[in-house]
This record gives sequence, structure tokens and C-alpha cells, in this order.
Amino acid sequence: MRKESARKLKRLLQHDRLFLTQGFVSLAGVDEAGRGPLAGPVVASAVVVRDFSFSCRVDDSKKMTGPAREAAYAEIFSKSEVGVGIVDHETIDRINIYQATFLAMREAILRLPVPPDCVLVDGPRTPELELKRFAIVDGDALSFSIACASIIAKVTRDRLMRQYDELYPVYGFKKHKGYGTKEHLEALRRHGPCEIHRKSFRPVKLLWKLC
Repeated sequence: MRKESARKLKRLLQHDRLFLTQGFVSLAGVDEAGRGPLAGPVVASAVVVRDFSFSCRVDDSKKMTGPAREAAYAEIFSKSEVGVGIVDHETIDRINIYQATFLAMREAILRLPVPPDCVLVDGPRTPELELKRFAIVDGDALSFSIACASIIAKVTRDRLMRQYDELYPVYGFKKHKGYGTKEHLEALRRHGPCEIHRKSFRPVKLLWKLC
């Protein structure tokens, strides 16, 4: 198990170092959390790692437990420059989730203390930026910097959804983070959408018309 983790870390680091050896001094990994949920914001993060000697596990955030993400989150902030972009449910409904995700990514990059030389974005496309940028499909499993960004985005959004759970406890946001689980859909049918639900998403839209 330890050997497998070491191989995975080596693969993630090799990908980033490949770009750094091409002359880029500052490399930012970019990822998002929250494209699919029926409620809450979409969150993006941009991370420029300055010290790659991590003691915590870093991986695609979806493959990590909550405690492991929290531990990595703290270490990433201590060894990196971090920018976070948050786009709320109202903006998502107004411009659509695709554009809202790119908006969150741009905001995250612009909030870095210093503009990076190069941006690696998880997914098939990148937002429009006046920076050298590369789209990497499954980037959170291939790039250390993108994996760090996926952790920051995921932890940030999960914390926000736990706060929303206190405001709207009947929906179970603390448990499912706004995703369309059976429990969430049942709560929607029983109580109707609340303020942070994405009214443009089909399951919510159908119920919103009935309210």
C-alpha cells in the first residue's frame, strides 16, 4: 500500500516537474468543486505549490476521506499560494453552470498573490485568460498542483454546505453537500426548494414551478 502511494505521488510530481523544466517558474493547478449539486455555490481553487515536500497524502479529492482532505488542506496552505473563487447559486441560474465554473476559476487565479507563468486546468477546456494555459482531462489524478486545487475547492465548499445545513436543516446539506441523493430529492418533494437551490437545474426547476 505504501509503495502504491509512493508511485502515485511520483507520477503526480513528474507531471508538474515536466512543465517546470520547460522554463515555467510559477505553475498553478486549477480545479473546481460543486458543478453537479442541486444547491449551493460552485467553488474553484488555484494553487501554486512552493514546497513539494508534503507529509500529508495529496490525491484527487474525491478519492480521499474527509479527515485526510482537512489535513492536506492545512498543509497546502502552509506550502503554497492559494486563490479561491466562489460563484453563488443565483449567478449559476443566471449564466449557467458551465460559465459559472469558468468564472469561479478566473476569480481563483486572479486572487493569487502573483500571476502564475502557466495554468493547468482540470478538464477538457480552460477559461479565457491572458496566461499560458493547458487543459488536462483527469488532471486531479495526474498533476500534484491540480490535486491540491481539488482539495482546497472541495474542503472550502464542504464547509460552506455545513454552514447552510444550519440555516436549512431539513435538507441534509451537511451529509450530501447538495448533490441529488435520494434523501435530498425526498426533502425537496416534501419541503420544496429553499433559497440556495439552483432553480435552473431540472429536479429543482420542476418543483419550483409547483410552489
